[in-house]
Amino acid sequence: MALKVSQLMGMDVYTDNATFVGKVYDVILDLQKGEVVRLTLEPISASSKDEAKRVFREKTIMFKSVKAVERIIIISSAPIPEAAEEEEAPAPQKPMPYSYRYKRSV
Repeated sequence: MALKVSQLMGMDVYTDNATFVGKVYDVILDLQKGEVVRLTLEPISASSKDEAKRVFREKTIMFKSVKAVERIIIISSAPIPEAAEEEEAPAPQKPMPYSYRYKRSV
């Protein structure tokens, strides 16, 4: 069954232990991969960068933890390890300048 992203907003979120977590406020997408990354439970509006990070960490849910979506959203109650949560591509290494690669030995 396919859902539109707009249908996710406003849905109730429960853990697999039947604990109410909140309602989906917004959906964060990765446009390069074309997939949902996170669900937010309240607006991310903060006065500082640290405050925004805290709200982002505490009031969003990784979409990887979603087990089922029908009339409600069920998420895993087991926490996802932080290392697996933030998958970042390694920064590309800059090539060494020509002069460093080919030094003449005297």
